[in-house]
Amino acid sequence: MISALNRLVDLVEERLTDEFDLHGLVGSLGTTEYHLRRMFSSLAGMPLSEYLRRRRMTVAAGDVVRGEDDLLTIAVRYGYGSTEAFGRAFRAVHGAGPGDVRRDGGPLRAQPQLRFHLTVEGSIPMDTRI
Repeated sequence: MISALNRLVDLVEERLTDEFDLHGLVGSLGTTEYHLRRMFSSLAGMPLSEYLRRRRMTVAAGDVVRGEDDLLTIAVRYGYGSTEAFGRAFRAVHGAGPGDVRRDGGPLRAQPQLRFHLTVEGSIPMDTRI
């Protein structure tokens, strides 16, 4: 399951600017959509949809700060139909609107790419006396 979750994160990164269809990907990951969403949420501490939104807004913040494209182009690139919808989502993640960030350069909150690792502890027997 850990490898399936890491592969899911890789697929999210590959499709940040595309529409993400988890239902179509679960067959290649060897599990069901229900279990994948449940395990992701349990281990990551947030639902997959929230992680996807935060990653998109993190990458979008870089595009906004660079200033190469107008805000509508950036909004459409990351799946928003208007600058208003993009602005609301951007503000929810970063605490400031895209226009403010473009003008002043911050503040920004980044969501780093997740990696899942399994650590097993407690495999050494312990001698006790009661």
